[in-house]
Amino acid sequence: MPLYEHVMIARQDLSNAQAEGLVEHFGAVLADNGGTVVMSEYWGVKTMAYKINKNRKGHYAFLRTDAPAPAVHEMERLMRLHDDVMRVLTIKVDAHDEGPSVQMQKREERDNRRERR
Repeated sequence: MPLYEHVMIARQDLSNAQAEGLVEHFGAVLADNGGTVVMSEYWGVKTMAYKINKNRKGHYAFLRTDAPAPAVHEMERLMRLHDDVMRVLTIKVDAHDEGPSVQMQKREERDNRRERR
């Protein structure tokens, strides 16, 4: 099955538990349609570069999935209809990276950044 990575931004006035519940809910939607969630990460509340729906901050979540295209389309459709989800980005990848995403790594562990002067 194809491999995907999803980043979701939820409204800032949700609690952490509600935001993580959204990730579990959309993972269940994928599972019902024949896909699996390989890994999920909750990145927390982050400030956005510009306002979206009058919100300056949002709850960010990251999913790595292994799912057929119809399951991903159904999940994206339900995300667009959900009132708490502001933005979704889905990317098809050739292979999932091992370990945590770049957002979850400590600054010292990031090896591909240039040295500061």
